[in-house]
Amino acid sequence: MTLHDKYKKLLEYIKSLESVVIAFSGGVDSTFLLQAAKEALGDQAMALTIKAPFHLQWEIEETKELTTQLGISHVIIEHKEIPDEIQYNPSDRCYLCKKKVFQGILDFAKENNFLYVADGTNFDDTKDYRPGMKALKELNVVSPLLEVGFTKDEIRQMSKILSLPTWDKPAYACILTRIQYGQKIIEEDLRKVEKAEKYLIDLGFPVARVRLHDQLARIEVAPDRLKDLLEEKQMKKISVDFKAMGFQYVTVDLEGYRTGSQNEVLS
Repeated sequence: MTLHDKYKKLLEYIKSLESVVIAFSGGVDSTFLLQAAKEALGDQAMALTIKAPFHLQWEIEETKELTTQLGISHVIIEHKEIPDEIQYNPSDRCYLCKKKVFQGILDFAKENNFLYVADGTNFDDTKDYRPGMKALKELNVVSPLLEVGFTKDEIRQMSKILSLPTWDKPAYACILTRIQYGQKIIEEDLRKVEKAEKYLIDLGFPVARVRLHDQLARIEVAPDRLKDLLEEKQMKKISVDFKAMGFQYVTVDLEGYRTGSQNEVLS
């Protein structure tokens, strides 16, 4: 099946839903899905973004810009508190969190006469520890990209063909993925991690993660950029600036960035 054939199949699948609310993060997958939903359903598709303490606040602003560019209706619902169920970052945190958040999106969809809620889960997401996918299945949230079999690389290729500005955007996950399991989630820590990652991005490392282990920052960058990060003057500057942000210790992961590295402690 060619990429264009797969996209056509995606449009047909979305048309069969009749009306849908897209859970929109502003990332590569949900932007691509939103564009397809607009093409398939017009004003019977809309975007809904959750703004919570554990989301990148600058990415929330990007969702406003993207939905304006795409010309699609967009609602932001704010959650100001961290749910009690995930306060100590359990290993099933993603399941508990998605169950709560997506139930709210489903309630919104029902109140506004939309038949389905869809998210941007893709085929590659099945290859990592993703307990949140169980919650989506239990709630009957549909994942059109997964159903059609779109991989991340195919989504990027098709996004480029469609001239979507996110086609080469680095992946950014929920900030909770930066906190070690079992550590109490404090909003101050989340903002500190967000600030540190933005610092690295502005320094010229677009693929960067700052994993928090108590008050130790473990920096991950793309493996092919490690040599740049480990330049002596650069390291000293990063260490000084990170400590000024409130980190007690600063270290670099010599394996570089890889998806879900916090999950490596799980059996």
